[in-house]
Amino acid sequence: MRSFDISSFGLGLALAATIEFPAWAQVSVLTQHNDNARTGLNANETVLTPTNVNLYGFGKIFSQPVDGPVYAQPLYVAAVSIPGKGIHNVALVATMHDSVYAFDADTKMPPLWQVSFINPAAGITPDTAVDAASPYYDCLTFVGEIGIISTPVIDRPNGTIYVVSRTKEPQNQSFAQVQRLHAIDISTGNERPNSPVVIDAMVQGTGDGSTNGYVHFDAKREIQRPGLLLVGGVVYISWASYCDYGPYHGWIIGYNAQNLQQLGVFNVSPNDSQGGIWMSGAGLAAAPDGSIYCVTGNGTNDLSQIPPAFGDSVLKLVQGSDLTVTDYFTPHDQASMNIGDNDLGSGGAMVLPDSVGNAMHPHLLVAAGKDGKFYLLDRENMGHFNPTSNNQIVQELPFYYLQSAPPHFFGLPAFFNNRLYVQAVGEFLTAYAFTNGMIDAARLSQATESFGFRGDSPSISASGNTNGIVWQLTPGDTHLAALRAYDAENLSHKLYDSILSTQAGLPDQVSYVKFVVPTIANGKVYLGTANSLAVFGLRSVIWSVTRQSDPDSIHLVFSGPVGMNNVVQISSDLLHWTNLGPGTPAGTGTNIFDDPLVMPPAARFYRIVSSRTR
Repeated sequence: MRSFDISSFGLGLALAATIEFPAWAQVSVLTQHNDNARTGLNANETVLTPTNVNLYGFGKIFSQPVDGPVYAQPLYVAAVSIPGKGIHNVALVATMHDSVYAFDADTKMPPLWQVSFINPAAGITPDTAVDAASPYYDCLTFVGEIGIISTPVIDRPNGTIYVVSRTKEPQNQSFAQVQRLHAIDISTGNERPNSPVVIDAMVQGTGDGSTNGYVHFDAKREIQRPGLLLVGGVVYISWASYCDYGPYHGWIIGYNAQNLQQLGVFNVSPNDSQGGIWMSGAGLAAAPDGSIYCVTGNGTNDLSQIPPAFGDSVLKLVQGSDLTVTDYFTPHDQASMNIGDNDLGSGGAMVLPDSVGNAMHPHLLVAAGKDGKFYLLDRENMGHFNPTSNNQIVQELPFYYLQSAPPHFFGLPAFFNNRLYVQAVGEFLTAYAFTNGMIDAARLSQATESFGFRGDSPSISASGNTNGIVWQLTPGDTHLAALRAYDAENLSHKLYDSILSTQAGLPDQVSYVKFVVPTIANGKVYLGTANSLAVFGLRSVIWSVTRQSDPDSIHLVFSGPVGMNNVVQISSDLLHWTNLGPGTPAGTGTNIFDDPLVMPPAARFYRIVSSRTR
């Protein structure tokens, strides 16, 4: 037997570090789907790669309990100074119990702060699904409490998070629903000056629920589902309804971010009904010039009215003395879409980068809804309404493969490297490329499994144009969520699946909350669940070194978090490694990673715990 010196292989350096507080953390995720364009892309992820995200090297590393379901996307702020507690990367989580939590984003510890917007002693509680639906049947859009539903938005320079709460409060021997806009200091959880404000508004009109020539905002009927938008120093909030129970309308209201004064009010159907803005939680989008975009749901579409009713339309709004529609697109078959409840507004709008446009249409926008089509629009000439076809827009493209009819789509696609990634109901996760300002009809890449109701809104992490990973959270079995990761260059290559990981004995199980969007930042993935913030990342793997008879290779044996042992063979040049499977002797077993892989950068997170001779 010969002794084995790991330093001769460089392993003492290559495998020396454990996972610690990430000193490189610079990225923050401050709004729904990562940016005001709603692309879902974090292009500054330097830790997670298609090489180190796999069944055993990646998974749930801890969770933080919260007091209610988390429908809002968790937000992430790097390097926040917390009084008396130092500087932390912070994950901010809003719950249906009307609470906001600030957690250390890297370590399981008590909340840095928590704020609640209820006061049970005074009878102020979260609203309930039954009371929101009353006197009608509860359609179970939400179950139990209805507090904070939408994704907040963060003003990083001013250190403020804006969030909309919904409470049920005593009023005149009964109770009433109240919605408030809060501006909260992200360092302390304290309310900013002038915060909160009770949300109220009215517009001239004779539509559903109007009195004396005005339509009033109804805090009971209006559900604040879409993510908040902060642009140009204004916080924009939008509404639809609970269970489509009227009277309701689509609303957008803007508030000055500094003093919370109301600046603009827009109603989708002031002289008629419905047209809610819900978009499955997608936020209002904004272009670089500050123009605002939304997609409306089923409802009256009557362009002859003054002002018009814009059911099932993509709208462009501009803030002046008030919020004004300056352009729009309505599909030619809107009337049948409305009758069939095929909301265009089940999905949101995404502002595309100018790099995908062409000379004729340099500024593009894409939207999709329950009719299973991409609508590619010119932001400077959106097309209005053509009663016979949609030929006036840049492109109309159906996206379905497995089904004979267009599938429903909820939420948002994601954008990366000149491609759209979309997950429709009952379909494959699919990538479509852009060529000369148009979406290619041929699929560039697709996954090999489909998912049912309600699909999902993918998110993407990448380092510039490389190491792209598509992340999605879809319903699994028996109310479990399935967090899945795919190679963005080849969607048939699934990197990770929390359901498979759970079945393999790893503690990766998470519960499912519909329309939840994963947040990826600085080597970790953050998920809202039915009762916690779940945090996924690279696992801390313990290795031991064993000298093999082959002088050109060594074997490492690692123990995962539940004690499973795998043998890994590494070549002497440290360029390749092969997983030989749990407990298998050298040269046999199944390689569970498809191919020998290039030694991942994640190797720096592993440490040698023992060396032996053989």
